[in-house]
Amino acid sequence: MKLHKAERHQVKLRIGLSGPSGFGKTYSALLLAYGITNDWSKIAVIDTENKSASLYSHLGDFNVLSLEEPFAPERYNKAIKLCEDSGMEIIIVDSISHEWQGKGGCLELHEQLGGRFQDWSRITPRHNSFIDAIIQSSCHIITTSRRKVDYSLDKDGNGKTKVMKLGTKEITREGFEYELTVNFELLNDNHLVSASKDRTGLFSGKPEFIINSTTGQKLISWCNQGVSIDSIIQEINTCNSQEELKLIYAKYPNLSSELYPIIVTRKEILDTLSNQLISNNEIIKNLKTDKHEFSIK
Repeated sequence: MKLHKAERHQVKLRIGLSGPSGFGKTYSALLLAYGITNDWSKIAVIDTENKSASLYSHLGDFNVLSLEEPFAPERYNKAIKLCEDSGMEIIIVDSISHEWQGKGGCLELHEQLGGRFQDWSRITPRHNSFIDAIIQSSCHIITTSRRKVDYSLDKDGNGKTKVMKLGTKEITREGFEYELTVNFELLNDNHLVSASKDRTGLFSGKPEFIINSTTGQKLISWCNQGVSIDSIIQEINTCNSQEELKLIYAKYPNLSSELYPIIVTRKEILDTLSNQLISNNEIIKNLKTDKHEFSIK
């Protein structure tokens, strides 16, 4: 445990888009993704919405992975891993609501176990593995989620119970928004959005707007500020001792998982060079000994 200097490194974006059906979540997500990567072929859509992503194939040659029921967390995890292994830069999970409320999703799995409170101890770790797959992904992730009207039962001034409309609520487990870099809420079928959460500061307090590729460009520009992974890798590759490698590893604690395999590879190279140097020194030493013995004879 120790303090370290706060720095903004290059990060992977975690963006949420939520809204009722027909408000343009998929279309907005695709425009956002293209603005980030500027390459349709590096975008993959994990489509749980009855192949709705294919309706926008005219936009560009993006990739689609159709995910059918059951919508268990593990199937989402497998789909995300497949996209990562295929060299995608951006994964659009459209939508995450099925993982929670869809056929074979967490709520149904909980009911199948009996629907008791203690049964969540078996479902929560599975849901958390899905959240971890998003958070720890090597790709930029855009998630979409449906919204539903949220109600409460309150008493009016006369003591009568009334149903009160509170607005809309995302169909996923409460707290997911806290994991996101930016969360956009689609407000109407004109595709206007506002940012309900914004760690970038780019959209907070700004008027409602329509997402387009420029929105993605702003986000990737913000994302690329700070120390880049490439520059740290160059720093690692110039190290000539294990002590130097340890210093770099300690210098960037927030990137430890990404840097660890690179540091291990550099250490193996240094170990190989060290062993070769020892071997060469032994050969030279033996040659000198042999020459000395020969001259004596």
